[in-house]
Amino acid sequence: MRPLVATVDLAALRHNYQLAKQCAPGRKAFAVVKADAYGHGAQAAVECLRDLADGFAVASLEEAEQVRAVDAGTRLLLLEGCFEPKEYSVAAKLGLDVAIQGEVQAAALLDATIERPLRVWLKLDSGMHRLGFSADALRRTHARLQGAASVAELNLMSHFACADERGHPLNETQLEQFASLLDLQFDNRSFANSAAVLTLSAAHMDWLRPGIMLYGASPFAELSAETLGLKPVMTLTASVIAVRDVPVGESVGYGAGWVAQRPSRIATVSCGYADGYPRTAPPGTCVAIRGQRVPLAGRVSMDMLAVDITDLPQAGLNDAVELWGTQIPIDELAQACGTIGYELLTKVTQRVPRRYIND
Repeated sequence: MRPLVATVDLAALRHNYQLAKQCAPGRKAFAVVKADAYGHGAQAAVECLRDLADGFAVASLEEAEQVRAVDAGTRLLLLEGCFEPKEYSVAAKLGLDVAIQGEVQAAALLDATIERPLRVWLKLDSGMHRLGFSADALRRTHARLQGAASVAELNLMSHFACADERGHPLNETQLEQFASLLDLQFDNRSFANSAAVLTLSAAHMDWLRPGIMLYGASPFAELSAETLGLKPVMTLTASVIAVRDVPVGESVGYGAGWVAQRPSRIATVSCGYADGYPRTAPPGTCVAIRGQRVPLAGRVSMDMLAVDITDLPQAGLNDAVELWGTQIPIDELAQACGTIGYELLTKVTQRVPRRYIND
């Protein structure tokens, strides 16, 4: 078997969910498990959290069905709502909470023949301008849906554009937009994503929606996951599969961009961009071998990468290599590559086996 594994620490996942709840005492929290639980495996994440989480949130009916295969009764929010009118009957059979983010969805719900009424979340476009009603349109839709036979609950939600930038003026503007609707009767309200859960208590409504923080990555560029009290959930580990000596002036890897400036010892590692390691990793990006950091040597290949172990003479064949995890924070790697931890986690491909631990 190719020596590469993504180890998922379920105890860390539970810790991070509990931390979200501690940030807003008395509130409930949907654990966001869309995108296969951000690459960690949705079914395993739901199984891990089913006795702890107040509910879960997903992006599609297909994802909802995966959750229902593990937990038939938990509260489950469909974040983008139904994409076709016929999906409302499926959502009702699955017992979902359903977002309504526009006039077309609202009309389709009112026209739908469903076996039981749905818990509906009207989505306010409070300033992100991606999905949702304007405040005036939401008031009109609220009036149409209130008391409708197909509606079991009428709830309000919105989403921050800049909660990961503390003090951004749009955060206050969005909160004001949300507050402008609080004279309407709603059963529940939800606004806070991970960043707002951690630092914006004014957004702590009835339900929180923690996502990236559950998986031990920080939503903030300037605050590390460790500083926030989060524990990394995924550790991506490969192995040294070859070692060679490279003389001064010789190059390593595609494009011959890395050239040895000294007699060098180079280790080839069993992970590449087809596994999800970023090809954009710049020179100087480190992995960890035997508890020490060593830098990449040359470009990341599809199935392999190379590192300079000249300063780690004890390193050798079959040594474990941490690409990210407890020694190499995923946010550090993401920032070096000009991206975010969300992208790296969700891009770990299916050919990388997941191993679940529960320490």
